[in-house]
Amino acid sequence: QVQLVESGGGLVQAGGSLRISCAASGTMLSIDDMGWYRQAPGKQRELVASTTRGGTTTYADSVKGRFTISRDNAKNTVALQMNSLKPEDTAVYYCNGRLFRVNYWGQGTRVTVSS
Repeated sequence: QVQLVESGGGLVQAGGSLRISCAASGTMLSIDDMGWYRQAPGKQRELVASTTRGGTTTYADSVKGRFTISRDNAKNTVALQMNSLKPEDTAVYYCNGRLFRVNYWGQGTRVTVSS
């Protein structure tokens, strides 16, 4: 059973930076797609950024130019560097990994951006 564990959330002022990370365990195989989703209060969960095992990345328009996703295939880890944070980035961020067409989710890490 694949498990994803996030770390690195917290409180930051607008304009600041945070880096959140996610580590997968429970498999010796390299996870296929890995990514980050977020869910703000009263809103649906949305894709923030994703990366394939080959390194192709996708970003939500709202974070392009500010967030960078990276991964280490050998370690099955994925990170999200978030710069120029805005109050509207406040949400619970969830790590997602897909292996053999099965989606796995972390428990979430809260990011709060104060104005």
